[in-house]
Amino acid sequence: MPDITFITNDGKVVSAPQDSNLLRVSLREKGGIPFKCGGGLCGTCKCLIEEGRENTDAVKKKEEKLLSAEELEQGYRLACQTFLKGDVKVSWEEAPKGGTSARQVQPKAEA
Repeated sequence: MPDITFITNDGKVVSAPQDSNLLRVSLREKGGIPFKCGGGLCGTCKCLIEEGRENTDAVKKKEEKLLSAEELEQGYRLACQTFLKGDVKVSWEEAPKGGTSARQVQPKAEA
């Protein structure tokens, strides 16, 4: 069973069956990856596979729409679209306090 290390969540380590979905494991095991839609539409679950990229499945079309080629090259994935074949270590940007996601577009301030 692959081990998933949630780096941003104090290094919490959980085991999950092979071919598990990263976001579903995070939800079930309180891993802490942020999410909204769970379907690859909003980008809230963007995370960085810091170790074990070779243990993830192929990048999906939905990820290519929401993540830049540079982000994908660096190891960013959408947790909702990522399935695991082996051990990974994952981190993410925590949403600022107050409930707004880092991915949301903020209205421009009037000058």
